[in-house]
Amino acid sequence: MSKSQLFARLGLLAALLFCFFVGLDMMSLSFKLFGKGLAEELIARTANPFVGLFIGVLATSLVQSSSTTTTMTVGLVAAGALTIDGAIPIIMGANIGTSVTNTLVSLGHVTRPEEFRRAFAGATVHDFFNWLTVLILLPLEIAFGYLEWIAGHLEHLLEGVGGIQPHNPLKMMVRPVAKWLSGITGSSGALTLLIGIVLLFFALRYLVVLLKKLASGQAEHFLHRTLFRSALTAIAGGIVVTVMVQSSSITTSVVIPLVGAGVVTLEQLFPFTIGANIGTTITAMLAALAIGEPAAVTVAFAHLMFNLTGTVVIYPLKFIRAIPLAMARWLGDLASHNRLLAAVYIGTVFFGLPLLLLFVTGAIG
Repeated sequence: MSKSQLFARLGLLAALLFCFFVGLDMMSLSFKLFGKGLAEELIARTANPFVGLFIGVLATSLVQSSSTTTTMTVGLVAAGALTIDGAIPIIMGANIGTSVTNTLVSLGHVTRPEEFRRAFAGATVHDFFNWLTVLILLPLEIAFGYLEWIAGHLEHLLEGVGGIQPHNPLKMMVRPVAKWLSGITGSSGALTLLIGIVLLFFALRYLVVLLKKLASGQAEHFLHRTLFRSALTAIAGGIVVTVMVQSSSITTSVVIPLVGAGVVTLEQLFPFTIGANIGTTITAMLAALAIGEPAAVTVAFAHLMFNLTGTVVIYPLKFIRAIPLAMARWLGDLASHNRLLAAVYIGTVFFGLPLLLLFVTGAIG
């Protein structure tokens, strides 16, 4: 490949990634047009830990951003409308709900069964890791208040620190274009969603082809020697990228096409998504520090400790680490043979089941 060809492909890659980011942001905008008010109302109505967990899942699925959910939660805690122990299960649910975005992104590979198998497994390994972390930590939190206790002690270390404002350079570039396109539709949630999906799938279609060309040979070796050289470098990379873009949804969604193309393996992706989970706590932390309310900072630290504890408990032990990997592979295989199952999975796990449980418990009705 000549230098001119390389630069041309890199320029096309930048354009496709921008299109991809605009599509993602338009999907986020559309869901906020549909559901931000509902999400805020749901969060304010939490009654018990299990209700709070599923409110977190549903609210994040509606607004397509765990950062938005956790920031709203931090704000409600600061205002005294929500207690710390009521907020922590919502944060746990937000961790699960945030993976709806990369699971939707994996559907861009649905017409190519082998790519779809890998991409869907790559998207859902994030889900299974978060569910496993919840299964371990929610009972501990209910019984002993583990996260609230340790987060409260950490909050004392930052007592008096405040005035830090979140800054997201990627959103500064993407959001004006997404808002402009949404404005053309008259801020219609349905049309904004439709345009976002079209842009996303268009970008995905050509990203996979281009990434296969760019990632063959030296580029693929470069990725494997640097970002995906080891589990530690992948975790660190996930943290750094997510802190930079302030969105774990973007971080993990960008890598799904690489997994679908076979450039990155599921084992390499897994620690990267764990790093993204840790990195996404920065947004809520910055929001809490900007508010300066101790209870809000405590909730933000609880989010951080939830992800750090899950990482320490699950990833180092091979037999536990194998659980989310095996579950994701199993679901990827099933979905590649029956692609309707993927849509059923998304509709049930992120929307149907939370709505049903919230209706049964009387949280909504």
